[in-house]
Amino acid sequence: MDNFSKAIVRGVHCSIPSKRIDNSYFEESFEKKSIDDVVKIIGVKTRYWAGDQTSTGDLCANSAKALMANLNWSPESIDALIFITQTPDFFLPPTSSVIHKKLNLHRECKAFDVNLGCSGYTYGLWLATCLIEASSARRVLVLAGDTNSKMIDKSDRTTCLVFGDAGSATAVEYSEHSVDSHYVLGTDGVGFNHLIVPQGAFGNYDIQADSRFKDKDPSCIFMDGAEVFNFTLGTVPKLLISLLAKAQSTIDDVDFALMHQANLFMLNHLQKKAKIPNDKFLVNIDKYGNTSSCSIPLLMCSEMTSLTSTKDLKLVLLGYGVGWSWGGAFIHLRQNTYFGLETSD
Repeated sequence: MDNFSKAIVRGVHCSIPSKRIDNSYFEESFEKKSIDDVVKIIGVKTRYWAGDQTSTGDLCANSAKALMANLNWSPESIDALIFITQTPDFFLPPTSSVIHKKLNLHRECKAFDVNLGCSGYTYGLWLATCLIEASSARRVLVLAGDTNSKMIDKSDRTTCLVFGDAGSATAVEYSEHSVDSHYVLGTDGVGFNHLIVPQGAFGNYDIQADSRFKDKDPSCIFMDGAEVFNFTLGTVPKLLISLLAKAQSTIDDVDFALMHQANLFMLNHLQKKAKIPNDKFLVNIDKYGNTSSCSIPLLMCSEMTSLTSTKDLKLVLLGYGVGWSWGGAFIHLRQNTYFGLETSD
């Protein structure tokens, strides 16, 4: 069952590194015209990259501390911590255990990692809601973030100009007075090798048999842009239709639609194909780049801070990408929902 009624989002806080990377940074490696050509498609003007001493876990832990302070949530009151990333601090132990220690959470708190990227945030909200609906938790922290700059090839302009780093924390809580939320999730593993880091873990992807990897660093992100675009346009509009049908709503009933910030060209096509009005469609890809699992919560924190002070809101959240995987959430936000954004190293 993916229709729920007992969980509500209380707040979201995001942290970005202090190192701001403008497009001029890349002129040491690429001709300005080639940079401009890529930027016309991706729409990224600035992005933030973490330094060597800053991990995804650091950014998410800082976000969680700020969120807990603003909501007055004590460490003892948190029943579960879900950490979502594809750039963990370690192969083992799970980064959730490291953050558990940093936050001084109690021993009965459930803590685990989830290896998901672009769809990870909506999956995380669904997981948190499932725990609450099953009476396994009353307060859950969903931490989602990535430090993509640590696994991009700085000589590959198709990826190094796109990605940014960020971490987030979302507070999900049991409420007798919450309203219905709805989820649609899915996976099609046939597309696993179109957005991939082929080497660096313990699998054995045969890059010699795939001509796309010629002259590519196999320890860095590889992205087949055409395949990603085709998957997205074929999947996301249908995802939105399914989600609205499950919520027995139309796009007219929604206050805002927040999509994973893949690139501006893709977002414009999705908006047009899904027929989402301009005043309901939020974008921040130009300011932060593609921050993978953090892009939707970062979109909330950067664009919605002043919007929740006036009324309750109905939101559609759509994550999609690496895997292939996708997740849609139809949620309600109360008027007093907290949002925060800070620079943190």
